[in-house]
Formats: sequence, structure tokens, C-alpha cells
Amino acid sequence: MVKGITGLLSLHFLGISSKRLGVCGWILFSLSLLLMIITFPFSIWMCLKIIKEYERAVVFRLGRIQADKARGPGLILVLPCIDVFVKVDLRTVTCNIPPQEILTRDSVTTQVDGVVYYRIYSAVSAVANVNDVHQATFLLAQTTLRNVLGTQTLSQILAGREEIAHSIQTLLDDATELWGIRVARVEIKDVRIPVQLQRSMAAEAEATREARARVLAAEGEMNASKSLKAASVVLAESPIALQLRYLQTLTTVATEKNSTIVFPLPMNILEGIGGISYDNHEKVPKRA
Repeated sequence: MVKGITGLLSLHFLGISSKRLGVCGWILFSLSLLLMIITFPFSIWMCLKIIKEYERAVVFRLGRIQADKARGPGLILVLPCIDVFVKVDLRTVTCNIPPQEILTRDSVTTQVDGVVYYRIYSAVSAVANVNDVHQATFLLAQTTLRNVLGTQTLSQILAGREEIAHSIQTLLDDATELWGIRVARVEIKDVRIPVQLQRSMAAEAEATREARARVLAAEGEMNASKSLKAASVVLAESPIALQLRYLQTLTTVATEKNSTIVFPLPMNILEGIGGISYDNHEKVPKRA
């Protein structure tokens, strides 16, 4: 029976070897195991621990990590007096970066905040390589955000958020690899600039739009003049086309229910009338 219990325990005590424990370690291990057997079944409630599906347990026996891989999920057996375990949550953690005051490359002061999504993929590294993995990741994210944005101009920050976020994610992922952290996503939430600078940017954008509108209007006038020139050439080649255009204009004016209709008079009639009056004016002095 003792052999069966010992075989069952050896499945749970990964990393047990004479090289790791030593003579004193084996003595303490045997005493702890004997204590658990003597107090059975009361000790089973103290030694069995439940690890949830999204958690892992890093077990320390006499101060040493028992295996290169954390244990769980499910039931794990912890020996009294010599075993200590630490639970590690493997779910994705949201790290909200508070607004950071940044001086951009073009000497503009702005405040930028963001959010970092990361998760622990190695519980052993997260426990053994860093004191507080979440606090360390939080401080590193703030520093990386300031360093990366400090090398960019304001226009680059406003236009290239995705590229900047990707570069921050790459830097964070490389720096936290030894901590057992994998950065899933980095997002820049808001870029705050001074009110005076906002007004200057709005005035600059408005001036740009007005200049563009004037250019478009000038191009429209040029195209309209070219079209009118081509139309005048066509009308000059066909006199009847001018009369049809007169009639079309009258039809358009009449459909608007106007009480006054302007009838266009050909210019040759006016020239003829002017020539007659001028001839009569010349004949009068000769008779006198």
C-alpha cells in the first residue's frame, strides 16, 4: 500500500531527484510524506489544491522550482511544510496607459494615452524572472510609448497610429519575452494637443481648402471658356443653329412662369439700323 501511495505521489512530484534535493532534502521529504500518511484522511484536504482551467501553479519545494513547466489545471498535491505554490493567471490582461506628456521631434508638446493587451504564456518565467510581472510590464509600456513617440513628428503621430502601435508592440514583445509575457495588441487611444495649436491647424486646413477651391473654380472657368469657344465656332458655321438656340432659350424662360420674356435681337439688325441713321445724319449738312 505504501508503495502504491509512493508511486502515486511520484506522478505529482515532478523534478524529485537526489541531485536536486540532497540528503537533507530527502529526509525532510520523507518526514513530510510520513506526516501526511499519519494524518490521513484529514491531511488530504490540506494537501489537495484545485487549479482552474485558466490558471497554472508554480510549486517550490524547499525553495526550488519543481519542474520547468507549471502544473495544472485540475488537482495538484502539495506536501505540508516543504511545498509552497504560486498561482498564475494565464488570461489576457488589459493594461491602460495613462496620458503621457511627450515632446515630439518637431518640438510640439502633446499628451498620448494607450492600451496594451498581453498574456502570460510561461508561468515559471513570470514567477522566477521578475518580482511583479504586471507592474514591470505596465512601467515598460509607459517608457516605450514615450521613447517611440518622441522620435516622431506630430503629423506622423496623427497619420500613422497603426504603424507606431505595431512598432511599440514589437519592442514590448522582445523586452518581455524573458518574463514569459506575450504582447497581443497595442492601441493608441487619444492624442491631445494644445488648444492654440488646434486653432492654428484648423486655420491652416481652412486656408488649404480655400486655395484648392479657387484652383478648382479657375479650372472650371477655363474649361467653360474653351467649351464656349468651341460652341461659338459651331454656331458661326451654321447660322440656323443660332436661331434654334434662341428658340430653346425662349422655351426655357417660358417654363419658369415669368411675366416678362426677353426676346434676343440679332446684332445685324442693329448694325443695319445704325448704318441708316448715320447716313441720314451725313445727308442733312449737305442740304443746308
